[in-house]
Amino acid sequence: MTAALALGLLVSIPKEVTGQSQPPPSAQQLAELEEATRLNEQVLQLYKEGKYSQAIPLAERALEIREKLLGKENLDVAGSLNNLAFLYQHQGSYQKAEPLYVRSLAIFEKALGKEHPLVATSLNNLAELYRVQGSYQKAEPLYLRSLAIDEKALGTEHPDVAIDLNNLALLYQAQGSYQKAEPLYVRALAIWEKVLGKKHPNVATSLNNLGVLYSSQGSYEKAEPLYVRSLAIREKVLGKEHPDVAASLNNLAELYRVQGSYEKAEPLYVRALAIWEKVLGKEHPNVALSLNNLGVLYEAQNDITRATDFYSRGFAVQEHNLDLIFAVGSEQRKQNYARTFTKSTNSIISLSLQQATNNPAVAKLALTTVLRRKGLVLDAVTDNIQTLQSQLADKPETKKLFDDWLNVNQELSTLVYKGHGKQSPTEYKAKFHELEAEKERLEETISTKSAEFRTATQPVELAAIQATIPKDAALVEIVLYYPFNAKAKSDAQTWGKQRYAAAVLRSLGEPKWVDLGDAATIDKSVADLRTVLKQKPPDPYTYRVAPPAKKPTQSLEQLTRKLDEQVMAPIRPLLGDARHLLLSPDGQLTLIPFEALKDEQNKYLIQRYAFSYLTSGRDLLRFQLPTNSRSNPVVFANIDYDQQEIATASAVRGSENRRSADLASLQFPSLDNTLEEANKIKGIFSDTKIISGKQATEAVIKQLQAPSILHLATHGFFVPDQQQDLVETRLIASLHLENPLLRSGLALAGINNRTKALSNTNDGVLTALEVAGLNLRGTQLVVLSACETGLGDVKVGDGLYGLRRALVIAGSQSQVLSLWIVDDAGTKDLMVKYYQNLKAGKGRHEALREAQMNLLKTPGYEHPYYWASFVPSGDWSALK
Repeated sequence: MTAALALGLLVSIPKEVTGQSQPPPSAQQLAELEEATRLNEQVLQLYKEGKYSQAIPLAERALEIREKLLGKENLDVAGSLNNLAFLYQHQGSYQKAEPLYVRSLAIFEKALGKEHPLVATSLNNLAELYRVQGSYQKAEPLYLRSLAIDEKALGTEHPDVAIDLNNLALLYQAQGSYQKAEPLYVRALAIWEKVLGKKHPNVATSLNNLGVLYSSQGSYEKAEPLYVRSLAIREKVLGKEHPDVAASLNNLAELYRVQGSYEKAEPLYVRALAIWEKVLGKEHPNVALSLNNLGVLYEAQNDITRATDFYSRGFAVQEHNLDLIFAVGSEQRKQNYARTFTKSTNSIISLSLQQATNNPAVAKLALTTVLRRKGLVLDAVTDNIQTLQSQLADKPETKKLFDDWLNVNQELSTLVYKGHGKQSPTEYKAKFHELEAEKERLEETISTKSAEFRTATQPVELAAIQATIPKDAALVEIVLYYPFNAKAKSDAQTWGKQRYAAAVLRSLGEPKWVDLGDAATIDKSVADLRTVLKQKPPDPYTYRVAPPAKKPTQSLEQLTRKLDEQVMAPIRPLLGDARHLLLSPDGQLTLIPFEALKDEQNKYLIQRYAFSYLTSGRDLLRFQLPTNSRSNPVVFANIDYDQQEIATASAVRGSENRRSADLASLQFPSLDNTLEEANKIKGIFSDTKIISGKQATEAVIKQLQAPSILHLATHGFFVPDQQQDLVETRLIASLHLENPLLRSGLALAGINNRTKALSNTNDGVLTALEVAGLNLRGTQLVVLSACETGLGDVKVGDGLYGLRRALVIAGSQSQVLSLWIVDDAGTKDLMVKYYQNLKAGKGRHEALREAQMNLLKTPGYEHPYYWASFVPSGDWSALK
């Protein structure tokens, strides 16, 4: 990978700008302020020399002096905040930099107005922090605003304007918009050459970045002279051990490697690594970049031993930096940051598939990397929320923060499903975006607050996970990846089309990898199978009278065999005698029950294996942590969806008796079998509390305190992104609900009359966003005996975003959810048998499997539509 460089600005506040009235300082104070000024000058000089670690303590001391003597809102204080943040950012300490940048910007805006060049500097620096973390949507408006301010205040040919242009171009390049980036780079270069001369370091940066752009497009003949010229300027002006010199060396080495000139590339890579390690420290992101590039170089030369060694070292640095995800911002920003690590993950998976049969070290490194990274955002969000919840009783300020987060989630959910009422569409959308912004702000505060209480954790090790795998089980880790070709002669040839692969790990022995095939082909098979599985089969006695309107082109048997041949047949030889599969799927494979596939003997896989679904194999470590439930089992059933004496005209009572939603209006019929289901569960677990009728409200469920079992026999819904316009408010589509946790949920009392609800806490819609805030810390089992509760938006490498994710965040240990609309009577029979098995001491997942097998053998219920919809995830052990 190449290193394109942004430019930010350290600031020294001019005397004429300060303009803030201060009482005359004493002689002692004046001496201290002069010391702060000297320190700031030293900071500027050390920065120019690339000595960031030496500059940081001086910048910290300057800030401390100025805050003490000038107050927290002084312009010199703002300058010190900016400079310290800038240095932290260059050291890779992003979580330390952001709050300082934000404070600095606020002071500048308040004191100088919103169109001052120092405000532009502050905006630019904050935008750059967001860019390096992958938060491009947050960065772009800040860059554009900074550029507009500087052009207006300083003119179109000022060097600071060139900085704005360069950094905006970097953003567009990172997004693959090369045609938007190039003219900005060219314009920045022209300004710097005209104003600063052709030997200035900024000119070298511009040349370097243009070289990176041309290299990305395969125009190596245009890139090389730019790299060479940039390197010469930097070595002469900055010295031979400056971090920017290392960037030029790295990029020139990359160009030579892609062209196959390995002997020219190696010494440049080695020199770049030595500079970065010496100047920036051994855990800086650029060091990881350099180590991984050396790994690619040796892989291209078939020196797999050395390649693995460098990859291992590079990934270790990346894991250190990826751990910052626990403290970095909102959930969306965590996702953005995690995505910046995907290329290295794909490269080691690719190498393992090429070398795994004869190189256990590569296979181990690849699986370890996947286990450390897959589902990490879910772990981070869960950790933040659970850490915060554990502090609520003792820390009032923490409880207020948590309550504020719960309230904004509730307000968002109510706004979406209650409709706009008397608000205009413009007012409605403005309120929605205001709440979204507040939610993100609170999530960022929660991340910061949780970091105060979070104990440091050790990196996940393969041996620790392997020790948790039962002897009769196998961990099957499925991944989506882009194949990487280290010998490619252009960027276009470096990455292939997306494919699926799987790693299998037993309790003893080495991990084994297998490629499963083209992702688009497998995804098509998944979609075809889901179409058939979720169609209720016709009654055999009425089939000739009322045949299905449209018969699928392939039969159920053909589709279940086809997907088995594509996915499970390549995995089976690696399973040995394992009969319990700890399955962590990825991509579209998260949407199907593997139990319903058929093997070579035409038997359903449920007859051959027990399945337990995981987000990643790392879940196995979480199952070892002790947690206790705080109350008895609770069942919600026979819910009054109207919650009034007279139902609204649109509340149609169910004719099909299916636990489904009418997505066109989100109106729900009663479920006749759920009360019997609840009573039978109480007959099995006598201490169960049944909540039904008008009592089964949103407010009641939010008051629960970690019941041992939570069973919700109700309607569920998931509104796919492309179907948002179907919902009755007709405004949901215009809101662009990117958050799938707002598009999935459960129906509770009063949902059919939600527009008339007097309280936001009781509108009857419990979205997944609200579910994430329930207190289920210690709840052993959550059963959503409803339709499509296991669906959500697929996030590659991070699982499904829907109700299951929300339940994990809320603290539940295991979940049973459905993948399609389920039959009411069949579900009742399945659930009763399931709870009988649980009472008999069977494991949480084995109990479900036996209930499903029983239904499979029952005449009229043989079709997997009836028994395969529910999938078990999380801890599979017996209830305590």
